[in-house]
Amino acid sequence: MDEGAGLAGAEAERWGMRRIPPFVRGLLIIALVAGVIVVLDQERALTTASTLLRFAFYLAIAFVLYMLWRDFGRREISLWPRRPQVVFYASVALLLADLAWYFATPLGGRDLLAFFVVLAAGVYAAIHTWREQHRYS
Repeated sequence: MDEGAGLAGAEAERWGMRRIPPFVRGLLIIALVAGVIVVLDQERALTTASTLLRFAFYLAIAFVLYMLWRDFGRREISLWPRRPQVVFYASVALLLADLAWYFATPLGGRDLLAFFVVLAAGVYAAIHTWREQHRYS
């Protein structure tokens, strides 16, 4: 066994950290970080970091969708008639704009209702167009 790991384990045992369940330990760490943020008056920095993380998450979703489209959908969709292509790509663009609006601003009330209505309309248009092009009759 590594001597450093033994010392760290002995130190944790001395402080009684081994008896604390991992879930409670995690909550204590989160509470400690929150306490440091409040004491040092860093709420603005936390808000900025949160906004940047939301934007990065949106970009990650867009990248994954692009990779799926590039690998699977592009060749098949290019064989569709022109109108279903336009409807499908327009619905995907509408969904991306709707998600960008959701990640950019906090939504509530009527804005949240509009978000879900536009989301439902875009999903319906994309799925309906996809299913119409996959009917073999």
